[in-house]
Amino acid sequence: MANPETYKAFRRSTGSLPQTLDLVSEKIPSQLSSHDVLIRIHAISLNYRDIAMMDGTYPVNVNERGNPGSDCAAEVMAIGSEVKDLKIGDRVTHIFDLNNINGTEETRNVLGGDTDGVLRQFAVFDQKVLLHLPEHLSWEEAACITCAGTTAWNALDMPRNKGTALLQGTGIRPIITSSSDDKLKLALSVGKPGSIDTINYRTHPNWEEETSRLTNGRGVDIVVETVGPASIAQSLSSLARRGTVSLVGFLGGFDMDRFPDTISPALLTSATIR
Repeated sequence: MANPETYKAFRRSTGSLPQTLDLVSEKIPSQLSSHDVLIRIHAISLNYRDIAMMDGTYPVNVNERGNPGSDCAAEVMAIGSEVKDLKIGDRVTHIFDLNNINGTEETRNVLGGDTDGVLRQFAVFDQKVLLHLPEHLSWEEAACITCAGTTAWNALDMPRNKGTALLQGTGIRPIITSSSDDKLKLALSVGKPGSIDTINYRTHPNWEEETSRLTNGRGVDIVVETVGPASIAQSLSSLARRGTVSLVGFLGGFDMDRFPDTISPALLTSATIR
């Protein structure tokens, strides 16, 4: 079956905030460059950054009228003449930063912000940024790998870290924090009985003290910090000696003028902020 000539895509609106998404029709290239791959997108996942870009709270400038989305699972539909490692029908995903091939690049080209993302039916990528998907994952599961999955893996400093973690959404031997008892009950239902602790930070606003109690005064080895400057001081207070705070989100905003002193407490406990 021949590929269509056009496809549907969403683009951010212009003008006043918050922006909306406009559904548009775009053309599929009639010819591919030698190393290009045409993919059909079967599933995407949405991240908080996609919302932040539209309401003006994202801390980095993004392309006007850009196409959002940074995670997808797709099928190869056509390949350029020099593509060697992929064939039509392969299940693939892409890397998050299209310039980050070997980790030494000085510029960024991040999907959904610096360049068009994947909230569309078809896309064209250079073969070097595409990866084969595990066969056992559904389209929906695989669509969470690129940004969400690798962010979580990197935040946990895997596979080196094997300790106790204070996590706002994911886990090892976790202590999950949330303001919702329903969400905490759901978290408990996922693990084996007794394998997960929870803290409602509305009930325990000084949740670092509750963390200390749950760990018998030791503290946790790693905190996955999704709130940002508003709670990083408490996250540092929750750490065991030589622990790590992985700053991965900014749900509480990213006003650098309000960023607390983190150097002193980090030095006193030999902590790492990453």
